Amino acid sequence: MRATRIVQKILANYEGETPGVKANLCRMLMEGKLGGTGKMIILPVDQGFEHGPARCFAVNPAAYDPHYHYQLAIDAGLNAYAAPLGSLEAGADTFAGQIPTILKCNSANSLMSDTAGKNQAVTASVADALRLGCAAIGFTIYPGSDMALDMFEEISAMRQEAAAVGLPTVIWSYPRGEAITKDGETAIDVAAYAAQIAALLGAHIIKIKLSTDHLMLPEAKKVYEKEKIDIATQAARVRHCMQASFGGRRIVVFSGGAKKGEDSVYDDARAIRDGGGNGSIIGRNSFQRSREDALAMLGKLVDIYKGRA
Repeated sequence: MRATRIVQKILANYEGETPGVKANLCRMLMEGKLGGTGKMIILPVDQGFEHGPARCFAVNPAAYDPHYHYQLAIDAGLNAYAAPLGSLEAGADTFAGQIPTILKCNSANSLMSDTAGKNQAVTASVADALRLGCAAIGFTIYPGSDMALDMFEEISAMRQEAAAVGLPTVIWSYPRGEAITKDGETAIDVAAYAAQIAALLGAHIIKIKLSTDHLMLPEAKKVYEKEKIDIATQAARVRHCMQASFGGRRIVVFSGGAKKGEDSVYDDARAIRDGGGNGSIIGRNSFQRSREDALAMLGKLVDIYKGRA
């Protein structure tokens, strides 16, 4: 497998990393139908932990089976499949080497009380990722939570351990918790801040949500207005989040969120493309559709990222 010039340019931005980390980043960037383009579509299936099985899979019962997701990612020509330990173990042998995998190493659940604080339990290790042949580890942080500092320390240690054995780190940076309003969770100033935090923690791939034009932080709002930062369109907001990710020197993928209409999914992808983002990490909007519809939708997303649609 030869890396394209586009991928080589992306890898050159990771100046402090080992050949192993760069090799695994290359492995994902060169995989599937978007291989070599610098764009990525990743299938994440960790929602069963957070939302419960029926809420996630009852609409498409085939998706209760982890093999379904492996096969969907392979057949759709995606760059990687991300899931918690048990899901990857359930298909690791059958699908060994057929799709790069990302081991999600921490998880939350909806059975916790509202007073527990926004946090996630560490549920897997770097050793597990190596054992399963993963291309990376994944980890969620909640900027704005009272537990955020603990989460930052956890991923800092795990990221160091992973990089030492050649595994990149994907950080899900989702603002939520005691310091964040509901509207603030997707506010552009908070989203850009979340991307910056993930980059500063050493994320090789940053996962954030698409944002609105809402500004939550009063001091930040003054700067946005004074400097006339363009946040009017989704593409402009993606561009700003890329700026916050070391001026575009880090790979940033944007989550799809709850299931929505296909046109909205396509509009989001066009905004990500036009704003210079690296792609989508899209779970419920794929596996909560029938396999046929999911493959058709993911195929069109590939065309969008290639500039064909």
